[in-house]
Amino acid sequence: MIELEDIHKSYGETEVLKGVTMNVRRGEVCVLLGPSGGGKSTLLRTINGLESFDRGRIKIDDLQLTPTATSDEDLSNIRRRVGMVFQQFNLFPHLTVLGNVIEAPCRVLKIDHGQAVAEAHELLRRVGMDHKSHARPQTLSGGQQQRVAIARALAMKPEAILFDEPTSALDPVMTAEVTGVMADLARDGQTMIVVTHSLGFASSVAHTVHVMAAGAIAESGSPEQIFEFPVQEVTRAFLART
Repeated sequence: MIELEDIHKSYGETEVLKGVTMNVRRGEVCVLLGPSGGGKSTLLRTINGLESFDRGRIKIDDLQLTPTATSDEDLSNIRRRVGMVFQQFNLFPHLTVLGNVIEAPCRVLKIDHGQAVAEAHELLRRVGMDHKSHARPQTLSGGQQQRVAIARALAMKPEAILFDEPTSALDPVMTAEVTGVMADLARDGQTMIVVTHSLGFASSVAHTVHVMAAGAIAESGSPEQIFEFPVQEVTRAFLART
């Protein structure tokens, strides 16, 4: 479903992605692990066009991103198909929980308001947050805000969701809340690419694990291969520190 071929990205003279090639099948949970600064978040942001790249090709089904100009229509179509959940939630503070979830379906997908509200309540029930539908984000815990952010992403009916360290700002209890929701999505066949430092989530939920370091994929394999039989020194060093 998602194909990355030889992706290169530089900020000035600093090369942050060095020829990343990776394929993600429909229904697969792909986890990106590795030391900070390895290019994981930048790679995620290139997939749905939040970051440009200098060389290579990204294909999402029949849509394609290239280093040359990509039309606004193509970018919009890609972002409809590929949702994103950020580390810092990014909820609209002036809207209620329900308002946050229906905003994009109503404005972007042009879904009828009543239908959007009904679907939003169902999604909020799915992530255990419907009882907070009329609350403002600032009154919620971090874990609650992140679960609302997941519902907001799901409201666009994406074919895949990118998660950029979704639990890094949360305490262990809140982390368990969010990873529980993500595990449920995985069981339902949601295609996901997850940047995380949670080895527990990766080992129990991922189909494929990629270890990124210094802008490149150092090692790829099943969770069992990566955690029990790592080949590369950078992988062994990372696992020893976590």
